[in-house]
Amino acid sequence: MNRNRLKNPRLMMIVAMTLFGTIGLFVKKIPISSGEISLYRGILAILPIGAVLFLTGQKLNYAEIKKEILLLLLSGAAMGFNWILLFESYKHTTVSLATISYYFAPVLVTIACPIIFKERMNLKQWICFIMSTLGILLITGSVDLSGGSNHLLGISLALGAAVLYASVVIFNKLIKTVEGLHRTMIQFLAAVAVLFPYVAATGGFHITELTGVGWGYLLIVGFIHTGITYCLYFSSLKELPGQKAAILSYIDPLVAVLVSVLILGEGMTVMQVIGGALILGFTLWNEIASRERRQSK
Repeated sequence: MNRNRLKNPRLMMIVAMTLFGTIGLFVKKIPISSGEISLYRGILAILPIGAVLFLTGQKLNYAEIKKEILLLLLSGAAMGFNWILLFESYKHTTVSLATISYYFAPVLVTIACPIIFKERMNLKQWICFIMSTLGILLITGSVDLSGGSNHLLGISLALGAAVLYASVVIFNKLIKTVEGLHRTMIQFLAAVAVLFPYVAATGGFHITELTGVGWGYLLIVGFIHTGITYCLYFSSLKELPGQKAAILSYIDPLVAVLVSVLILGEGMTVMQVIGGALILGFTLWNEIASRERRQSK
């Protein structure tokens, strides 16, 4: 019974999305730069992913990787800087507002696909785009510009992270031969390769200044929130129907909002709640509709 549960893709997806939703809680408590956190996140995540590939006998196909190396490197670099902007946004606004703004990424992908892949937008997609954009406007229009936190900057950084994440999605759509954890492994290696000189040039390395608690949070973000969670995510994604995966992925922002409000004590205004509901609701509707169209072809 227990072994079957451990292999249950629905349960693995729920666990993965729940863990993703709590990452802001730990990142906010690591007293080093967002660039350093992102670098060490990539390094630490490579270890469990590499272990899974080794133990399951999944060897990297260097011939396939060579064909798409440029796309893999570009997507890895975008992923690394996406982490930096998202983590930096946590420092300037609440975890809930940063996460909800970050979830504007699927809307950006919807807008980019007609330009890049010559896909036509239907009425549902236009409605989702308009209503999600309205949600962003409600969130940014109701931020408190007084006090110590610069919420507008934090939301802007999260939207910048969304743009980079959307570019990662686009790159992944262009990558045809390298799949799953193999792709993620190469992208993480590329992210580390780009982030190392970036950190060296923008403030240097301060990992030795971390206390035991700081090290604990960093290890959790690297091993658990990235390495283990990505393994769970990709393992479940192969087995779940697209519509169910789309619905379960929205556990992430919901958990992030609960963590922000209930644990970190970060409040949200009524207009921000409405804006967040518009973004999450209409992007979910768009995701489900898009997957249904692909499955019907």
